[in-house]
Amino acid sequence: MNFERRHAVLSREIAEHRRRYYQLDAPTITDGEFDALMRELIALEEAHPELVTLDSPSQQVGGWADGRFAKVTHLEPMYSLDNVFSREEFMAWAKRATADIGERELAESGFLCEVKIDGLALDLVYRAGVLVSAATRGDGKVGENITANVETIESIPGQLAGGEVPSVVEVRGEVFMKGSDFEALNQEMARELERDAAEAKAKGVPPPKKRYFFANPRNAAAGSLRQKDVEVTRARKLSFYCHGLGLVTGGVGFARQSDAYNVLKGYGLPTSPHTRLLHSLDEVWEFVEGHAADRHALEHDIDGVVVKINSLALQRRLGATVRAPRWAIAYKYPPEEATTKLLDIQVGVGRTGRVTPFAVMEPVRVAGSTVDRATLHNESEVRRKGVLIGDVVVVRKAGDVIPEVLGPVVEDRDGGERAFAMPEVCPSCGARLRPENDSDADLRCPNQRSCPAQLRERLVHVGSRQALDVETLGEKTVDLLLEAGLVSDEGDLFSLTAEALAANPRLLELCDGDDGTRNVFHRWEDAKHGRRVLSKTAEKLLRNLEEAKTRPFARFLVALSIRHVGPGAAPDIARAFPSVDALMAAGFDDLSAVDGVGPTMAAAIQDWFAADWHRQIVAKWRAAGCAMADEPTAAEPGDRPLEGLTVVVTGSLPGYTRDSANQAIASRGGKPAGSVSSKTDFVVVGENAGSKYDKAVALQRPILDADGFETLLADGPEAARAVAKIG
Repeated sequence: MNFERRHAVLSREIAEHRRRYYQLDAPTITDGEFDALMRELIALEEAHPELVTLDSPSQQVGGWADGRFAKVTHLEPMYSLDNVFSREEFMAWAKRATADIGERELAESGFLCEVKIDGLALDLVYRAGVLVSAATRGDGKVGENITANVETIESIPGQLAGGEVPSVVEVRGEVFMKGSDFEALNQEMARELERDAAEAKAKGVPPPKKRYFFANPRNAAAGSLRQKDVEVTRARKLSFYCHGLGLVTGGVGFARQSDAYNVLKGYGLPTSPHTRLLHSLDEVWEFVEGHAADRHALEHDIDGVVVKINSLALQRRLGATVRAPRWAIAYKYPPEEATTKLLDIQVGVGRTGRVTPFAVMEPVRVAGSTVDRATLHNESEVRRKGVLIGDVVVVRKAGDVIPEVLGPVVEDRDGGERAFAMPEVCPSCGARLRPENDSDADLRCPNQRSCPAQLRERLVHVGSRQALDVETLGEKTVDLLLEAGLVSDEGDLFSLTAEALAANPRLLELCDGDDGTRNVFHRWEDAKHGRRVLSKTAEKLLRNLEEAKTRPFARFLVALSIRHVGPGAAPDIARAFPSVDALMAAGFDDLSAVDGVGPTMAAAIQDWFAADWHRQIVAKWRAAGCAMADEPTAAEPGDRPLEGLTVVVTGSLPGYTRDSANQAIASRGGKPAGSVSSKTDFVVVGENAGSKYDKAVALQRPILDADGFETLLADGPEAARAVAKIG
């Protein structure tokens, strides 16, 4: 594989892993593996600088806003941090900083050292001392508006204390869950499971099979903070510490970051008690090693230490790359390890047919929690690690989050171990496994329609947050529906009725008296079993499915499980083809021309709709009343000043995301386009514009800056042409 192709593969993999970590809170590789991918990509770019483009993962902040919440543009960019993993790498960072600013100035500034909290980054905006916005980091420029949820966190003040506060202050920090609160949450969930089991026994129905428990405090904090029901967030004890500032206008000024922390404390904002101002690199390294030894003694999880140059003037002089400041570095601790017995290697089948091996181990305590499962990715990874079933293996939780098997303890082998071989047939349906193509490292089950494992995973996916967000359509409910034979594929979901659910005893509750339930739940009566009502879960499932019928078309696109079509590309596809009919009729070239699609995804879309049973799913959903289309908003005469105009937006515009800018164009009758051609009427150019600007110049198309875009929206095309730059 040549270096260009390898760079492209790495870029796609890193983007997907970032999506799983930041958007889904469900990473599939360890921190160490992700770091290795990033290092390989950066090494390629250092050897071949022509590979460095604005859309390279090395030039982007990890994460993005996923569409479940309204979007917020940060007043100033919210950067990630570069990582180092050894003393040598840390000293190399310090040497670069010293070369730029000098030893004396660096010593006078000092180093502000903080523990690196393993939580969720948060951006707070106060205007005239009042909290007006709280957002996740997102992609560093645009995050999710979670203000209502953040207002439930006791340590975050709704109004700053003190008489003199800036007119605008943007505060950065980390939301986390203390270890004691995390343990209490999981204990409460365990008690709920016991109560449910006792109730099930009393009613003579099978107990619940499983209940979701949070794996670690970071996932608990992220999942709690991004709830749509603020009362769920309120019930979970979240904490917050400040670790920086964005935009500050008016009011007090400061020369050092440590001064800023003191000012923030005066405003009533919490800062970490584990922060130290040190003046030599030896002291800094003692701080790093000291917290490595007592990392589990703190009130919250940490995965390293952050070192910042304290002087704000020096920070400004050093500046930042497109994704990280040069004046700060994160030293990440090596993950903790343990040894345990590898009892078996089994395989799971995903919704697209991918067959993935995973380790089944004797339970072992690693990094503060007990693990008994670990992913092994694919057969070649098992061979590379050299593990045998029956081995004593080294297990670690990279970043204290995801378990992985590092390899065998060969010295402990007794001869009873055996090699793992991938099955030749699907463990769920018996179909013969095969790779999708010659370059595919994964085996897949080709029986997409009838494989029970794939069907189960697709049904769960329909209910997931990134798809149709059907709250009650989780694993437990899907298992009940399948066991009862109520669905044969995902097309049947929206045709479920109360009568059908009532035929399954596990979806019913007994009701002996008139205790008010008759006014809440549909009542069923049976001569043998007496009065019955649908369970709360069953009733809520019907309500949730009815609500999901009106989801935007992009959500339905994700729910269909079309290969390669995820939450990132679906909105662009839905804008270009706003209904399922338009998408089915689209040609390959039309699909490929959509931003972010390309030939591979275009072929996958056409292949999906070419299958009769896939089109039957669409037909079932439509027959059940699912919208499957984004209807244009009705407009009064004169409300569509951009009718018939094609407008391309490139780069970042203040106050807009790409979606909101395109929506502003479409709502006025214009056509937002993803590429510049001789037929383009206007090209709107923001910060960090790319090749589209160059093409607009070459084709002599009218170019508008941010102010010109506002003129176009407010005053129409004639006024915009008067301020446009041609070419």
